[in-house]
Parts: sequence; structure tokens; C-alpha cells
Amino acid sequence: MTILDDGSICQWTRAGQPVGKPFSSDTECVLQIVVSPDGLMVAGRCGDGRVRLWNIKEGRLVGHPWEGHNDGVTCLDWSPNGAEVAGGSKDGTIRRWNPVTGRQIAPPIKGSDEYLWTIKYSPQSDKFASGGGDKVRVWSKDSELLIEVDELLVSSLCWSKDGAYIFSGSYDHTIRKWQSIDSKELAVVQGHTQRVRSLCLSPDGFHLISASNDYSVRIWDLETNQQVGDPLWHDDQVLAVAISSDGQYFASAIQGPDAKIYVWSLEAALKRASGVARHVQLHLEMCAS
Repeated sequence: MTILDDGSICQWTRAGQPVGKPFSSDTECVLQIVVSPDGLMVAGRCGDGRVRLWNIKEGRLVGHPWEGHNDGVTCLDWSPNGAEVAGGSKDGTIRRWNPVTGRQIAPPIKGSDEYLWTIKYSPQSDKFASGGGDKVRVWSKDSELLIEVDELLVSSLCWSKDGAYIFSGSYDHTIRKWQSIDSKELAVVQGHTQRVRSLCLSPDGFHLISASNDYSVRIWDLETNQQVGDPLWHDDQVLAVAISSDGQYFASAIQGPDAKIYVWSLEAALKRASGVARHVQLHLEMCAS
């Protein structure tokens, strides 16, 4: 699923064909989306600062906008168990909603004195991490602050499969690996030359994929913390990267007048790095409104 230039939401097949008609909030453009773990619903932060919910199959809004944030939602994540959605705000607060009722499930958390740019649940849904202008913080589902990491200007977060480690992508071009239990820094992964915008982990937990303003997507071996093969180059800054649930494919997206989605074979990318395969890109599609 992607957001088109007009702020509506569109589904695509892996072959690059749109599925049904785009859908929107009718009144506000959509700025970010997160899909429920069962793939039936999508929540989106909208231009008016509120969060809305859609039924994907029917392409219709469900219920009323989710209220709470006073200064606009800047990031969203849906817990892997499907029980809640968390959102961070410009004012540094975190709110969590029950996606069935649209009501807040806990008092707001003061997550930062700065903008919050990213929020991410652990795979076990028992914790979530937030990052932005000052620190990375890990919270329990009871809103207790567990650890703080002195990492500035974090734009993306990702957990290891077992929840033991957190990866952060930052404005300083680095990816860092932390222990989630005590905030110990284990590795600084370098290679990108501009801001790291997005991170995702392969389902087997062996590889991390990163997207950056330097026009590249890169694959990292988590045993060695080294880059696998050459960068996968794009025509513009890469805003996001996401991997399929079976780990076979990952997608990357660039914005602008020639906005595109690229779909890649992870297996082919790894084989290319070892000299076995040459072609890894399966398809690219214009994201026109």
C-alpha cells in the first residue's frame, strides 16, 4: 500500500497493478499509514493531525477520527499482536489507541521534549521504542520508562526478532545497534552518506535493510554488521523500505514528480552480492495520482 500525491491510499499487486480504487479521508490528505497485522485495516495520520481508520477491502472509513494529540501526529505503529496503535507527536507526547473502539487505552506519555519522528513496537508487543530530536526511549506497555539512549535525531527504529536488540537510523548517516535491556551500544554501522530514513528486518533476523537520502538502499549482514554487496541505487531520496512477511521481497519508495515503488528480490540481491545473480529488481511503478 502507498500514499499517492493527492494524499489518497492505493493498494498494488506485486506486479505493479492497482487494486481497486484509491481511498482517502475525504477531507484531509493522508501522510503516513500502518497496516494491521491481519491485513484487514489501515490506520493513517492525516493533514489535520488526527488519526483515521479504514477497512482495506471495502476502502471505507471506519468510525470517527481518533482524538488525543494537540499538536499533530508525526509517527504511527501498529502492535504486532493487533491490540493497539501508538502515535508520537510534534509536542513529544505518545498516545495509544484501541483500534476497535478508537479510544485511548492509557494516559499520554511525555516521550520527549522534542519532535517524535519514529515509534516502534517490539515483536512481542510488550514494549515500544520512541525516537526523535533528543533520545531513544523504551517503554513498557504499562507506560513505564525502561531505558534511555543518548542518540540524537533518530528517524527510524527497528527491533531484532527476539526483542533483545534495537536498531536506530539517524541523521548522522549511521545505523546503531543497542541492547534493549540496558541501552548498551553494540555496533555502529556506517556506509550511508546522508540521513537514514527507514529500516526493516528480514523475517529470519539475519539481514537489516536500510533506506537513505543518499539515493540508496543497502543490505546489512547482522552477524558481521557489514554491508552485503553494492548499494541498490535509486533516482531520488529513498523515503521508506518494507519487507514482505515471507521475506522473499522488499519494496522501496521515492517521492517527487517521478515517484516510484521499486520491488526487489532479497534472495537475488544476496546472490548478486556473492556473484551468482545479476538482476534483483523485479518491477517499478509510477505512483501517480
